[in-house]
Amino acid sequence: MKIVIANDHAGVDLKNEVKEYIESLGHEVINIGTDSNESCHYPEYGAKAARMVASGEVDLGVLICGTGVGISLAANKIKGIRCGVCSETTTARLIRQHNNANMIAFGARIVGNELAKDIVKSFLEAEFEGGGRHQTRIDMITAIENEA
Repeated sequence: MKIVIANDHAGVDLKNEVKEYIESLGHEVINIGTDSNESCHYPEYGAKAARMVASGEVDLGVLICGTGVGISLAANKIKGIRCGVCSETTTARLIRQHNNANMIAFGARIVGNELAKDIVKSFLEAEFEGGGRHQTRIDMITAIENEA
């Protein structure tokens, strides 16, 4: 798979660890996050990564900021994006299986390197269960998105 990874200044070190880990799993990683610890604006990085996912240029996205929340909010403003913030592996797996999430976010100030790798692995290995109540709910979310 082709994975985009994006981050702000708070996530530089964790991004580097996670990027290397994703590559070790055999995936291609496109790094569009900052490599500087100087303060920057997470909405720019979250939106840019989300546009790449929404357009199909990449398969999935991984976002990192201080908490994961801010950058995920920006990503979720892009039509077609379903990004969840995860601080543990069960949610990371379930957002793919039940919500067909195409992006994940977490916080560099919240999770450590090893947990971040486990979260990403759970997310990348999970597959949408498809059909039934899960698809009905995704269709409902898409309808809400299309109201705007």
